[in-house]
Parts: sequence; C-alpha cells; structure tokens
Amino acid sequence: MKKIAVYPGSFDPITYGHLDIINRGLKVFDEIIVAVACNSQKKSLFSIEERMALIRRVVDQDRVRVDTFTGLLIDYVTRQNADVIIRGLRAISDFEYEFQIAQMNSSLGHDIETLFMMTSLQYGYLSSSIVKEVCGLRGNIDGFVPPEVKSALRLKYGLD
Repeated sequence: MKKIAVYPGSFDPITYGHLDIINRGLKVFDEIIVAVACNSQKKSLFSIEERMALIRRVVDQDRVRVDTFTGLLIDYVTRQNADVIIRGLRAISDFEYEFQIAQMNSSLGHDIETLFMMTSLQYGYLSSSIVKEVCGLRGNIDGFVPPEVKSALRLKYGLD
C-alpha cells in the first residue's frame, strides 16, 4: 500500500525551505500532497490558484500532488487516505505552536500521525514573509526561491 503524507501550508510563496522538506519527505513517503490552505483570515499576496500553479512548476509531479483545502486539516487528510501530516520546523520557536496543533489533530484523528522535520541548516531562517519583504524592498532573493517564484514575486511588486 502506498504511503501518502500531506504537507499543509499557505505557501505564499513556496520557498527553497518548503522544497527542502518536500524533497526529504519523498525519501520516506511514496507520495506527498502539498495542501495549500485556504484561510480567509490571512492576507495573501498570491491567490490560491497562483500558489498552486507556482508549486506545480517547481516540484516533481510524479510523486507530488498539489491541492487545496478548507476546513479541518484532519478531515482533509482522512479524505485523501493519508497516514501522516508533515510539518516543517525552522527553530524552537515554531515547536510550541506546532506541538499544540499536532496534539489537537491527534485527538481529532487518532490514526493520523504528525511528522516534524527540521529544515536544513541553510534554510533555518527562511520564511515566505521574509522573502516577500526582501523582494518588496528590491533585495536579491535568488538563494531563497526558485527562478519561477522570483519572477512571479517581481511581477507582483511591479519590479519587472
């Protein structure tokens, strides 16, 4: 039976840190579903459709599926017949919040596990928010996002 994991997030935009988690996750799972969260409370730079299109352009689509969801993550994971939720941790400051979410998910979906993966050292400081800020201030983001994402960001900020 196929081992499927769900990697949820806003991915606004996807960064090399996200791709690091996806690529390392593929060493453990047969398929990863990158699940773009639809959160109306959060102000996003890119629409859901734009984020999904960018992700599809930079991942190996043979083993990575890109999707979106609303509602409870645990319900989505169950509908996808996945066993595991992958969560990336950059620093100890991420852990407390992620631990609370994992505990809640565990109480709602007893058969679903959460796997925490530490980002590789070179991406420990990287976040979508920082990338957007640096790009918006005309900084160099070459080492933070793939070229396709850089182009989309520059276009959003009217820099091209």
